[in-house]
Amino acid sequence: MRLRLVKQNTSFDFFKRANLWLGISGLMMVVAFVSFIIQGLNYGIDFQGGTTIRTQAESPVDIAAYRTAVEPLDLGDVSITEVFDPQFADDENVAMIRIQAQEGEEAASGDMIADVTAALQAVDATLTVQSVESVGPKVSGELIQTAAIAVVLAIGAVLIYIWLRFEWQFALGAVAALVHDVILTIGVFSELQIRFDLAIIAALLTIVGYSLNDTVVVFDRVRENLRKYKQKPLKEVLNLSINETLSRTFMTSVTTLLALISLYVLGGDVIRGFVFAMIWGVIVGTYSSIFVASAMLLWLGVKRDWSKPTDEGGTQFGDVDA
Repeated sequence: MRLRLVKQNTSFDFFKRANLWLGISGLMMVVAFVSFIIQGLNYGIDFQGGTTIRTQAESPVDIAAYRTAVEPLDLGDVSITEVFDPQFADDENVAMIRIQAQEGEEAASGDMIADVTAALQAVDATLTVQSVESVGPKVSGELIQTAAIAVVLAIGAVLIYIWLRFEWQFALGAVAALVHDVILTIGVFSELQIRFDLAIIAALLTIVGYSLNDTVVVFDRVRENLRKYKQKPLKEVLNLSINETLSRTFMTSVTTLLALISLYVLGGDVIRGFVFAMIWGVIVGTYSSIFVASAMLLWLGVKRDWSKPTDEGGTQFGDVDA
């Protein structure tokens, strides 16, 4: 007997409340945009410029004592946070000290790091510096611009690819889903004030690729069924296509999430932001492939006079049992 996560030959009506799903997506995007305007992002050292010092001590981290120790150094904005990780031993107490970029300096000076280390060791003699990361203000500004260009170019390339492979209606539907995923991911980082650094940009580009792959599988089956059922209304063809690929979509998302959740729990704090972005991206990417991309295609319509023969396209694995 074979275990199925999704029953065979499903017949869900995904467009029964299409306007409701699009309305929810639109509302979430508005909330994300407003949060970004009001709160902004909690930029990491890559984008903000400054120095991050990672320390480790045998005694528990006393954030108040650490802050009192570095205040006389007059370093400007200093953020001190304790790092928690289930893999840390009892004598591994890790803290992250973020210091804003110093005026007139492109990188942290050795004297400043030595002064901070000495001040903290006066609080806890067992404290040691594990790593130091420094990014100048000019470099951080260039990184923000380059990261934004990278995301925009990726989405633009997707628009051209889908336009050439399918039709312009498919392209707009796919890009709408990608923009939806990127905005919601940036929005959740703004709302929760999770550190936003270069690793998150890598996650955004990965999310674009994941969501696109899922959308293309559905769209390939839509194109195949449009040629196969020339008289069926577009809504019925879309519902049929999504149901036929639902097993593959569900299995891919669940197995990906299992790996990501394991990384989030056991992977440590260094990659936790990246993994969180990926988990969120897989969830919203799966949702958008069905309820945003396909709904946009239904709204835009598509020509039905294709004379090309039916082919399997890229959906030979679309009905894999899950």
